[in-house]
Order: sequence, then structure tokens, then C-alpha cells
Amino acid sequence: MKIALCFLSYNEVECLRKLLPTVDSSTFDEVFAVDGGSTDGSQDVYRQHGIKIIAQPSRGRGAAFTIAEEASAADAIVYISTDGNEDPKDLPKFRKYLEGGADLVIASRMIEGAFNEEDISWWRPRKWVNQIFVWTVNFLWGKPGVRITDVSNGYRAMRRGLLKELGINAVGHTIEFQISIRALKKGLKISEFPTREGQRLAGEIKARSFRTGVQFLECLAKEIWIGKKF
Repeated sequence: MKIALCFLSYNEVECLRKLLPTVDSSTFDEVFAVDGGSTDGSQDVYRQHGIKIIAQPSRGRGAAFTIAEEASAADAIVYISTDGNEDPKDLPKFRKYLEGGADLVIASRMIEGAFNEEDISWWRPRKWVNQIFVWTVNFLWGKPGVRITDVSNGYRAMRRGLLKELGINAVGHTIEFQISIRALKKGLKISEFPTREGQRLAGEIKARSFRTGVQFLECLAKEIWIGKKF
């Protein structure tokens, strides 16, 4: 089975300088980056590490997933963001689940043995909101043995063709949420393993919590409305 590794980024030069030296990509058959038109030197850092760059004409995380799938000939793609939240030591773990037939593999921040970046504090609003979404999604579409503990984490892998099969059309940060919901709706094979979420390596958070939460609510309402007609 051929598995590709895809870096997703936009203007993350300082994070890339710290992250890329820690990534062991030797277990992957293809390595590339989908870059949303960075102007801060991010693309130069990719080139220094011999990583092929796929241009992303239009902004949006959802668009990046689609471009990655169209650009790769691999059987499955592992997606990793470059802000440092996602532990590169977990990259080799995806292969076992993909080769075992999983359609979707999620590195979960909520499963037993995992660590969420807010776990260092008693005040965990982002985690609690995520848990509400997890409970709601599983209540609506989960089945015995087919449930998800982390419906929104972007650190995940998918077999090639899944986006088209699920009719994914989200263009922003709801892409992972929509994929999780529709994978449950269709009863696909979903695997998870615990991961440790880290702090951003440099710079500021780009996805604002309130706005992103509203987008998630809108996505959830739409998925309830359309049911399995996607």
C-alpha cells in the first residue's frame, strides 16, 4: 500500500523551521506540501528539505484537502498541519490502521491515553465544546462499534477517493468535522489512536474559536437537515 504524507500550511515559516527537522518521512512513499500561497519564506524551507510544493490557488483548509488528493497517486494520505500542535512521532502509527483496511484514521486528543493542549488547566472551554460536538455526532449517527472520540482533529489519514465518495464540500475549518459526520453516516471503518497535542511552535492561532464554533454549528445543522442524501 502506498501512503503519502501531506503538509498543510500558509505562512508558517517559523513553525516549519522547527517542525521539519523532527519529521521522519522515511516510512512514506510520497511526501509533499499543499501551500496556500505563503509569502513569508515557508516555501523556501520546504525546498531546503526537498519537499515538493503543490500550489493552492484559493485559500481554505477544505480546498487544501481536495488539492492534495488530486495531486497524489498514493492509496492513502496522512495530513499534518505545521503549527506544532500535532506530534510528528505519531506519523508511523497511521500505516498499521490504513493497511488494516481503515477508511479514516484519526489521531484523537480525546481518547483514553491522549493529551489535549488544555489539559494543563482546569479551564478547558475548547475541549469541552469539542466534547459536546463529539457527543452530539455520536448520538445522531454513531452505532455500536462505530463511534468517534475526536470529530474535529485535523491530524488524520484517509484512503484516496474518500472525499469524492462522501461528497465533501466544506472549504474551511469544518472539513474534518464534515468528513467525520459523513463517515459515520455511511458506516465506514474508522480507527483512532491517542495522540498528544502540543502548543503552537511560533506565531499566533489563526482559527478563532468563536467564529469556528459558529461554522461548526452551521455544518451540524446542515448535516442534520440533509441526512444521508449527500
